Amino acid sequence: MNKYLDIHPTVAEALAQNKPVVALESTIISHGMPWPENAETAKLVEQTVRESGATPATIAIINGRLKVGLSEQEIDALAKEGLAVTKCSRRDLPFVVANKKMGATTVAATMIIAQMAGIKVFATGGIGGVHRGAQQSFDISADLQELGQTSVAVVCAGAKSILDLALTREYLETLGVPVLGYQTDSLPAFYTRSSEHSIDYRQDSPEQVAQFLAAKWQMGLEGGVVIANPIPEQYAMPTEKITAAVEQALAEAEEQGITGKQSTPFLLARVAELTGGDSLASNIQLVLNNARLGAQIAVQYCQQ
Repeated sequence: MNKYLDIHPTVAEALAQNKPVVALESTIISHGMPWPENAETAKLVEQTVRESGATPATIAIINGRLKVGLSEQEIDALAKEGLAVTKCSRRDLPFVVANKKMGATTVAATMIIAQMAGIKVFATGGIGGVHRGAQQSFDISADLQELGQTSVAVVCAGAKSILDLALTREYLETLGVPVLGYQTDSLPAFYTRSSEHSIDYRQDSPEQVAQFLAAKWQMGLEGGVVIANPIPEQYAMPTEKITAAVEQALAEAEEQGITGKQSTPFLLARVAELTGGDSLASNIQLVLNNARLGAQIAVQYCQQ
């Protein structure tokens, strides 16, 4: 057992009994939404996982401890602190732990801590990826490297639409990360159900996905899997509307010199403003949809 790791008793019991557990990230709480929607959404996501037959394990760093499973008070603390909480990827974990700070975990950091705890399925909104203009900036999310080496399946609505999806797909292919389309032949683009980009393999049931994961990892093929789950149709946004908002937000970020780990929170918040809050409502619904599917896959994976 890792000496920096605290696993909530409910989560520990589920893992010990080979019952399904779904990891959930915490950046969405501190950096993804304003208070109080962030706390309400986090609790609703956990409830959705439970209703779908699995145990939720929201992951964060609280006072330097790697937490797998949070109390409601800990979720509220993260939510109220908001942007003051350190956004943690792989490189940030030692600093936040050593200095006993609070940290919200990105996809990469959540995968790392989930693997420490023995959790194989993780549900989130969208993965990070290759940013537009990366040919000059080299701005590529550490999420992709983590997917290449950490054996956790990530259920998401594709990559965030603020990214360069074509280059993100190429990078994942280079790293040998399979991209599974759940009941889709096209890579979802976060707020929209489809894009011009393909997936590697279509899977039409949680059981098929679980069989894929079992085959990959039982063969000793390390690394993650992207399970791309389109946003439910009734919550998807018109492509033209979201494209226009993303383009404007990107232009403003460039004008203001916003780069690195600040760029994604800025862009998502600005897109929410430009769409009159529609993108935030869509964001919440796609996360709930991914939590539901993540739980269903975790249930099936325990039977492999």
